[in-house]
Amino acid sequence: MAIIYNAVEVKIPKFKHKEMNLWIQEVAKSYQKKIGEISYIFCSDKEILRMNKVYLAHDYYTDIITFDYSKEDIISADMFISLETVCSNAKKYCTEEDEELRRVMIHGILHLCGFKDKKPEDAVIMRANENAALKLSIK
Repeated sequence: MAIIYNAVEVKIPKFKHKEMNLWIQEVAKSYQKKIGEISYIFCSDKEILRMNKVYLAHDYYTDIITFDYSKEDIISADMFISLETVCSNAKKYCTEEDEELRRVMIHGILHLCGFKDKKPEDAVIMRANENAALKLSIK
C-alpha cells in the first residue's frame, strides 16, 4: 500500500500526509476496497488541459483526471488534480480551498470504488458519498 504525492508546475499543497492517507484508507475500506498504489499529481490548469486533450480527447479544464489501474478489490490509480481549478471551484461553491481539495481527492477514490457521476441521479449519490467522507476527514 502506498499513497504518494507529486506535483507538476505547482507546489504540493500543505496538509498532513499521514492523516490524509489514513482517511483515504478508511473511506476505501468502508466500500470494501483496499489501497494499492495511489499517486496524486497536483498540477496547473495548463497541464490538466493538456492531459485531458492528449489522453481523453477532451478540450476542457477539469479538477481531476483519474487513470484507474485497479484490480478486484485493490484500488490503484494516478490522479491528476488541477490546483487552479480546485481554488476557483472553492470560490464558486463558497467553501474553503482545503475542503474543496479533500472533496476532489476523495471524489477520485469514490470513482475507483465504483461510483459514477455522469447521470444526474449518479451525481446525487456521488455528492452524498463525498459529503459522508468529508465528515470523517481531517481538518
